[in-house]
Amino acid sequence: MQPFALVRPESVADAVRALAGDAAFLAGGHTLIPAMKSGLRTVETLVDLARVPGLDRIEVEGDRLVIGAMARHAAVASSPVVRRAIPGLARLAAGIGDPQVRNRGTIGGSVANNDPAADYPAAVLALDAAIVTDRGSHLADDFFQGMFATALADGELITGIAFRIPQAFAYEKFRHPASRYALAGVAVARLPDGVRVAVTGVAYCAFRWAEAEAALSADLAAPPPALERDDLNSDIHASADYRAHLARVMLARALARIRP
Repeated sequence: MQPFALVRPESVADAVRALAGDAAFLAGGHTLIPAMKSGLRTVETLVDLARVPGLDRIEVEGDRLVIGAMARHAAVASSPVVRRAIPGLARLAAGIGDPQVRNRGTIGGSVANNDPAADYPAAVLALDAAIVTDRGSHLADDFFQGMFATALADGELITGIAFRIPQAFAYEKFRHPASRYALAGVAVARLPDGVRVAVTGVAYCAFRWAEAEAALSADLAAPPPALERDDLNSDIHASADYRAHLARVMLARALARIRP
């Protein structure tokens, strides 16, 4: 790993100002630090967000559950606020990685990184969330733009995620036995204006499953449709056809949790 400077700002404004030149924000660091160690990423300055107050808040604001970007997965999983507002989101967080990952990784870091197999992006899409930043906010439907690509501008900092509080929400995933990332994960939210379904782990990034949404919004008891896309991942872990099958099975399991 190449030498770097470490900056520990104590406000959002100071954090953004510190991101000058070849610099990067440090949240949980689960992707950034290994990339630096392997030489895939060189950074002159790391801007550690751990001391910025308010970035780990978890609270309900109106019809939204707002989770600060620096909230650890373990904090989301154990939060009484999350368990009351969206219990399925707490369950999702409890299933991320292992205890070491959950006690270090952050929701903001996961969403900003947009790993194709990460769990939170599916929840962000299904729960029609707003990604709040130092410059405003992004709608979930516009945020995830490709593999490790998002709508964030250079230097833009996620400060929180504002989830719509649903009538019911569930997430199910078929996890890789080693990494515990999703080979296929499906999030389903029942909202007053219909059902939203999002999928992770099967394509280049999380996406909404429009055919499932249409069928389930018309009839929540409808059988899960087949997932038909021509851009599904196929690799040493699973073929595209197998991932499509898994997505349908995970949808059925999620629906079993939210149906009246």
